[in-house]
Amino acid sequence: MYKSLEELCKLEEERKIPFWKLVQQDDCRERGISEEQGFEQMRGMYLAMKAADVNYDAKLKSASGLVGAEGEKMRTAREQGKLLCGDFIGKVMEKALKTSESNACMKRIVAAPTAGSCGVVPAVFLSLQEEKAYSEDRMVEALYVAAGIGGVIANRAFLAGAAGGCQAEIGSASAMAAGGVVYLLGGNAGEIANAAALALKNLLGLACDPVAGLVEVPCVKRNVMGAVNALTSADLTMAGIFSRIPPDEVIDAMRSIGRSMSEDIRETGKGGLAGTPTGITIRERMADLTEK
Repeated sequence: MYKSLEELCKLEEERKIPFWKLVQQDDCRERGISEEQGFEQMRGMYLAMKAADVNYDAKLKSASGLVGAEGEKMRTAREQGKLLCGDFIGKVMEKALKTSESNACMKRIVAAPTAGSCGVVPAVFLSLQEEKAYSEDRMVEALYVAAGIGGVIANRAFLAGAAGGCQAEIGSASAMAAGGVVYLLGGNAGEIANAAALALKNLLGLACDPVAGLVEVPCVKRNVMGAVNALTSADLTMAGIFSRIPPDEVIDAMRSIGRSMSEDIRETGKGGLAGTPTGITIRERMADLTEK
């Protein structure tokens, strides 16, 4: 697994091998499988993301009752032309909600990179494929790009909210999606890394404060924010706007911030939104239901 995005950028330039292929080769070498096997396994991941969207059930509610049906509400609003953000961004928001709700309702999802942030990459990639008619193979390549970014973040920092706050989950997912989008738009490794940096910078310091300790509130709606953030970061990059702080240093900053966070805002369900009066009331209600 690569330890820096800078390394990937240099290798792409030196070897004339695209970012996604470098990631694939490293992954297959590490796991002892052929590149063909690896590609098909990654295709399976992408198809599972599609299935999570297609098989969304608007009638389902999570066991807590806190999550469900909001993806359907967004679909209805989008189809009725009510959204200021327009149809495409509306579709991204809808898919982010649907996938995240499916996770809370115990349906099949792809942790990308975590279950709590599972809606970001699928929402962006599926919507973009529908919009631009990219081939499935191209989308699998983009998924390798996203995986490569996630791997570097895991190597240099963390991906778990318990370790680094929600910046490590939604922030990382947003960075992964942003890099994948830039690849699809024809960007090189430097531009891919820049988009990841911009996306992660925007979410530095984000607390992980799940109400009642459940990956539902505010987690589901944060997937929407992470997905839209990925697209704006990609657009900034393709417009020629670059981060003043190098991508790897942004990841290191995320690690430093995560380590300095109070444990109350690192997935314990004690502080932040979980510690508000309403958050406490929900937690107590859930505890009563569990005891019964």
